[in-house]
Formats: sequence, C-alpha cells, structure tokens
Amino acid sequence: MTDFRDPFDAIKDHPFDDALSQRYLVYALSTITARSLPDLRDGLKPVHRRLLWAMRLLKMEPGGASPDVLVANPARNTTSYKKCARVVGDVIGKYHPHGDASVYDAMVRLAQDFSLRTPLVDGQGNFGNIDGDNAAAMRYTEARLTQAAADLMAGLDEGTVEFRPTYNGEDQEPEVFPGLFPNLLANGASGIAVGMATSIPPHNVAELIDAASLLIDNPDAEHAELMRIVRGPDFPTGGVLVDSPSIISEAYATGRGSFRTRARWHKEDGGRGTWVAVVTQIPFQVQKSKLIEQIAALINDRKLPILADVRDESDELIRIVIEPRARTVDPDVLMDSLFRLTDLENRFPLNLNVLDATRTPRVLGLKPVLIEWLKHQIDVLVKRAQHRLDKIAARLELLDGYIIAYLNLDRVIEIIRTEDEPKEVMMAEFGLNDRQAEAILNMRLRSLRKLEEMELRREHSELLKERDDLIKLVESPARQRTRLKKDLADLRKRYSPDSDFGRRRTLVEEAAPAREIPLEAMIEKEPITVILSERGWIRAMSGHRDLASADTLKFKEGDGPMIAFHAQTTDKLLLATETGRIFTLGADKLPGGRGFGDPVRSLVDMDGTGQIVALMPARTGGELLLASSDGRGFVAAVADVIAETRKGKQVVNVRTGAKLSVVHPIAPDADSVAVVGENRKLLVFSLIEMPRMARGQGVQMQRYRDGGLSDAIAFRLSDGLSWAMGGGTGRVRTEADMTPWRVARGAAGRMPPTGFPRDNRF
Repeated sequence: MTDFRDPFDAIKDHPFDDALSQRYLVYALSTITARSLPDLRDGLKPVHRRLLWAMRLLKMEPGGASPDVLVANPARNTTSYKKCARVVGDVIGKYHPHGDASVYDAMVRLAQDFSLRTPLVDGQGNFGNIDGDNAAAMRYTEARLTQAAADLMAGLDEGTVEFRPTYNGEDQEPEVFPGLFPNLLANGASGIAVGMATSIPPHNVAELIDAASLLIDNPDAEHAELMRIVRGPDFPTGGVLVDSPSIISEAYATGRGSFRTRARWHKEDGGRGTWVAVVTQIPFQVQKSKLIEQIAALINDRKLPILADVRDESDELIRIVIEPRARTVDPDVLMDSLFRLTDLENRFPLNLNVLDATRTPRVLGLKPVLIEWLKHQIDVLVKRAQHRLDKIAARLELLDGYIIAYLNLDRVIEIIRTEDEPKEVMMAEFGLNDRQAEAILNMRLRSLRKLEEMELRREHSELLKERDDLIKLVESPARQRTRLKKDLADLRKRYSPDSDFGRRRTLVEEAAPAREIPLEAMIEKEPITVILSERGWIRAMSGHRDLASADTLKFKEGDGPMIAFHAQTTDKLLLATETGRIFTLGADKLPGGRGFGDPVRSLVDMDGTGQIVALMPARTGGELLLASSDGRGFVAAVADVIAETRKGKQVVNVRTGAKLSVVHPIAPDADSVAVVGENRKLLVFSLIEMPRMARGQGVQMQRYRDGGLSDAIAFRLSDGLSWAMGGGTGRVRTEADMTPWRVARGAAGRMPPTGFPRDNRF
C-alpha cells in the first residue's frame, strides 16, 4: 500500500537566529581551520599541503626520487617535470574539492621566486612575473618539487605523522608534514578567515635555524638574544628594512606590528654633472608595472616638479631608471619624495596568527613559535626513532630465525623434503614463530652459502647496536635535543648564508620616515617677473625685468598692466579679491611670457568673487594688513591665508555693502599703522592695537561720517611716512614727525601733511 504521508509533517520548527548562528559557526570554523590559517608545525594551509602531497605521489620530486632518498643523495637527476593540469586534477579529484583555478593559483604562488623566499615548486614555463602578469594556463606549464619541499616532507614514510581519510574516504593524506624545514617563518603566509586574519613575512632560513639552535641549548633565552640572530624579515625581492630595532623587536615580541620597507637604489653618474637614480630592488608584493605607473602619474600631474622621467630597463634583474629635472636636484630629496608618494616605500603587516598542534588559532611571538615548532620536531624525532625500533625488532626476529636455520641447516632441509607440513614441524622442533618459519621456507637456495650466515650475524650485531642507541634516544630528552641540533646543522649547510641562495637579501638599515619636502626644494629656483593685466591675464617673464617697462609689453586690445613684481619660481603667490577671498598660485605654474598669458580665472576657481585687489608673493613667516572699505581690519599671518585648493580661502568676512580694499605686507620692523579715508582724513596708531586673526571682520580702524577707507599701511614710526611726489620727477617726500596724527584706533583723524597724494594712496 502506497504511503501518502504529507511531507510537511517532517518539518520541525526552530528559531531562525539559532539555526543561522549554528550554521555560520560551522562555516567560520571551517574557514579558520581548513582554509585560511597556516599550521604552525609545517607552515602550510590545506591546499598547499595537498598540492605537495599529490606531487609526491606523482613522483615529481627533484631528481625523480622520493624525498627520503633525495635527502641522502640530493644530486640525483632530473626528468620529473609533469604538467600542472595533471597535478591540479589529482588534487581536486582526490583531496581538495574546490575550484581548479584557486588550486592552480596556489600552485603558481609556490613556484614564484618573487612571492616565496624559498619556493616549494620548481616551475617550467610561464609562472607569471613581478610586473603582475598572470601565469600561463595549467595545460602549458610543468612543475616538480624543490629541495625545500623535499626537506619539508622528509620522514613521511617513517611513521612520524598521522594520516586521515580524504573527503570521500578513498585515500589517505597526512595531517601535517614532518620535515625539518622551518616553512612557517621561512616562507611566511597570508590569509583572511572569518573574524581573524594572518600575515607573516618570509625570513632567512639560516637565521631561523640559528635561533632554534639557541633555544635548544637555552630554552629560557631572552627575546633580545633571539633578535640579535633574527634581524627581521628577509623578503624574496630584497629591499631595505628601515624601522628601528626597537620597533622590529616589539613586533616580534607581541606577534603584531608592521615593517616599513623601501626600495634599494643607487646614484649613477652620467657625465658632465648629470645623474640618474637606479632602483634595483623593490618592496615585497609591489607590482613593478603599477609602481612605474605611479611614478609616471606624478610626472603627468606635475605633482613632483623635480622629476623628469622614469624608464623600465629591467630584464631578469630589476632596473628602474629615475631621471631628475635638473642636475642640481638633490638625489636624497628626490628619492624621499618618491618614498612618500609611491610604493617605493610601503608597510608589510605582521600578524602571527597560526593554528597550533591542537588546531587552535593563536597569535604568538617569535619565541613561542620557535618553541612550539621545536616541540613538534622533537615529537617527530621520537616517532621516527620508535618507528625504526619497530622495524629493527621485526628484522631481528627474522634474523634470529635465519640463524637458527643455518645452525640446523641439514635438519631444516630434511624436514622440508620429507614432511607434508614442514612449517608446523619446524615451529615445534626449533621454537620458531609463524613469521620466522614462513621466512625460512621462502629463502632462496643461493642464500644457503656460508658467507650469508656471516653477513646475517654482522647485520644482527649492527641492528642490536642501533637499537640500543635508539632506545637511549627515546628515553633521553638531552639526547633528543643534541640529535635535533645536529640535524638542524646539517640542514643549515643547504641554506648557508654564504651561498647566493641563502644570503640575506633584505638589508636592515634604520632610516627616518620620508620627510615632507618643501616646495622650494622640489622646484628649480629661477627669477621671474610676474605681470597681471587689468582684465585679469597673468604671465611670468623669465628673469627680473625692469618693472617700469611693463607698459611696453604687448596686451590685448583695451587691456594694460595692473600689477608687476619680481618673484622666484619657488614662490607661492597670494591673489586677493574684493569679497575677502584669497587664492594661492604656484609661481612655477604660471604661463610663460611669450604671449598674453592666461586668464587668472583659469588657474583658480574665482567665478563671482569680485575684482582683483592684490597679487603678491607669500613671504614665509610674514604678516599681512587686511582692511575693508568700511574701515574694519586685522592682521593675518601669511601661513594662515595660504589656500591648498583652487577654491581659495575666505579670510575677510566683509559686511554688506563693503569690500576688501587693502592687502599690504607688514615689514618686520613696523610698529605703527597709518589709515587714510576717502574724506582725506589721516590717523596713526600703534600696530599692537590691531588684533591677529586667521579669519573675521576685524576691528574699526577709523571712524567716518561720510565715505569709507581709502588706504592703510604699516610702517616704523621713527622713519615717518614717505610718498612719491607727482609729475614723474621720481622725488619722494617724507614726513618724519607724525605726532599730530597719532591718536587711538577708531578716531576720525585730521587732514594729512601738505603734498600728500590726491588719490589718498600711500
């Protein structure tokens, strides 16, 4: 009878938040423990471990031998390259059921000598480059394991680690690799899990081995002693580590921090005083093509005026040529600017977040990481010795049986020839076990010679001696430490700092942070004459021209000169308008003098800001006297009115109906202010009565019944007031005694001295 039960009867009600949290927790734990964080013991994530394991089973070791054979004979050669597609297929089919692209990307990274300090895969074909180009498709590339990978997997066949079933239960895979190569710190790792991440830079293998040997001899060694050995990261791309020793030490003590690295460069002379800067090493994980694009953008955007050109002359070795604008540019100033503005200097984070032996994520310092790794290696050493002891015991058992057979050879032959069940008879007569009797029955006739008996007794004696040594090793922690230190010393010979491969690549040289370079240092200083026309066209003539000749220059029809002054290309220019807004122009960015120039409104956003009142160089450390037409004003520091954008800076808040009319620089020795109104009244008061402000309306300088302010100026009272006499005579008149006009600020004033200009301008 057919069962017609309603399928909805099997549905159970659960709170949605409980179900979501349980499932998200499972996902998070899977990401943390089985994908993103490396194991402290071998420094590998599951995908990398499965890749290397699959390559080992495919006999892709260097030389085609197993890692254990290779360690004994590293010179064996060489036909073990296989297609990467075959490896990826095995990995995703047997061990790692994820996408083939992600698995191949992981394999490519293991082969890139600019990504790993000590590559674990030896690639043949296009595996990408430091420019950021991708590797060729996996059907084209071939690979095999490297010596480091062999060192990392040495001992897998010696009972040193546990194996677990693969995801479908058809095969076995190791939980961790037992080899002595310190891969976690040697090659580093990076990954983002759920709620945590890891970032470990690569290090020099010889330094790590020396530090581990120190901890073997003295487990209580101080952190400072380790830092004298492990000087910092050793990046595959080299560069210069420029942090102070205290910052580096603190990062390794806590397991968290960052390292400031710079490109390595040198100056090359080009003859006749010319030079270029040549970059030969760049920071880790910086793509060379993007770095050159950054430098080229500085040139195109004119953000670094002292930089003229950049060229990539790299082949197998990096060579980036940086050309200055002029031979007088300081090389250190140029490179400091590039360090600050580009990835020629960057920071690599340190977050030593790893899975320990219990698969628990922990952030550890350098010393705890090395101690935990040494514990793993001691455990591997003991398991290897125990595995060997089991092999020796099994072999001794057979040898005992063989020796009994040789001592009773005639009787053994007779039993074999005459008895129907010779195994049982031999076991009963000679006290053999089943395994020994079976081995005797399987002996070849050629083994019955007298010499074989002598070899068996010699082997028996050697195995007994080896067994005694291994038992002492298993029972003595001191012997274990001695043996581990000896094995580390042997490993260090392969990664000696005296060899090209093992030599430290990253220099450790403390340097100050890249300083903010002043504009004056970035621009070649040259004299110019700035000319602003009445209609707002601006230009810069080279050299300091005669200002009186400005009238003879060419202007557009109906236009003429308004302001002309001498400046330097390194100056910043202040442009003030009636509305109280002040703009900043770079003197080096002004159009040349071969024409009418450019509208100043095209250089700054001054639409609707009224007429131009003043244009002058911004003198560092100086002050300005600012006053509006209603007689209110204040003193502002030049540094406070300089604007960083094209929109300028609102400095004077003029009242309705008024406008900014006075912008004058104040001489350093000035102590008084003179104000004249449109009513031709003059007054003088002390400069200290004027407030210092960065923005505002200011205070009332002069009181008016009719009209407003005409002009104001700061001067030294002891020098008196001077003004040019009219008629083009060039004569100047000076009124030395200003006592009649000295009153408090805000007074109405009195008529000026005889001969004062009719336009009421100082």
